[in-house]
Amino acid sequence: MTDSGSEDLSNEPPIIFYKHRPEWDDVTPVPQDDGPNPIVAIAYSELFQDVHDYFRAVLKSGEKSERALQLTDDALDLNPANYTVWQYRREILKHLEKDLQEELTYVRGVIERNAKNYQVWHHRRVIVEWLQDPSHELELTEAILSRDDKNYHAWEHRQWVIRTFKLYDNELEYVDRLLTEDIRNNSAWNQRYFVLNNTSNFPADIIDREILYTIAKIKKVTNNESAWNYLRGVLERSDYGICENSVVKQFCEDLYASGNRSPYLLGFMVEMCEEQIEKGAGDSFYNLEQAVRLCDSLAKEYDTVRKEYWNYIARCLTNKRNSHCNNGSSKALIEEMNSAASDGTIVTSVDE
Repeated sequence: MTDSGSEDLSNEPPIIFYKHRPEWDDVTPVPQDDGPNPIVAIAYSELFQDVHDYFRAVLKSGEKSERALQLTDDALDLNPANYTVWQYRREILKHLEKDLQEELTYVRGVIERNAKNYQVWHHRRVIVEWLQDPSHELELTEAILSRDDKNYHAWEHRQWVIRTFKLYDNELEYVDRLLTEDIRNNSAWNQRYFVLNNTSNFPADIIDREILYTIAKIKKVTNNESAWNYLRGVLERSDYGICENSVVKQFCEDLYASGNRSPYLLGFMVEMCEEQIEKGAGDSFYNLEQAVRLCDSLAKEYDTVRKEYWNYIARCLTNKRNSHCNNGSSKALIEEMNSAASDGTIVTSVDE
């Protein structure tokens, strides 16, 4: 929006302030009340003040009209995160019995300009619920994700619409395309798990298929944390945990024997050792001595940023009576480490 006092460099006509519009003469604007002594007064532009003063007046009077709807357009153009404006817009839409397909077109435009705005996506969801029509949602989210494949709001909306309207059929194909484009796309790996978790409950044949699928991806990029996390998640849905699948064990052993020292491979093998130790079934490869060696390698060479963490895990595995290690706490800490690696934070110490 450009105000009427600025030079118009576009083909659009200049914005006329509401206070200068004859059709709004019957409305007394309501200024924002920040109290007598605001600590940090925000320097709103004249245009922002004008639009919101009139919006407050309409909200106060309860007017639900075409001009009030247009007023919400202007208010949301200035601040698309304003929940009150969106809520009142929905009340106007219902009152005027507006064409909600047109509203979907409108809100798509707002989303395309503000794709990381929660309130915009929430409004979209409400309109879809009112219409009970999800026919545009997968295409919309795919378009947004093609620009930013980590957009949380788009993924959340996509999962909501798939779950609500049972649109699972072609989602694995879409996910596979994303992983072909970017094998490290953590959001796509998460979506794959979401689909299978909601459609299959991971029977043995699906687990076997997903193990082979994930191993094939890991072979392409062994330093891909997302794939290792997915493999762990699939194995944890099995009856035998992460250390009893012969295909996975052989894959890890072969990868290790080839000289690969991905920290995600080594960390995964530490977990396999721990699971065997807890079962009292350590073998010639997955045992306490191997776990300590792996932790030492991680701490000193392959994951030095988490040196203290790996030293701690080695101590826990050596002394299972340590209070920090009871009830599978080291597995919980491994999950914490994975989370930390994803969001950029660093686990430096876990000692009390």
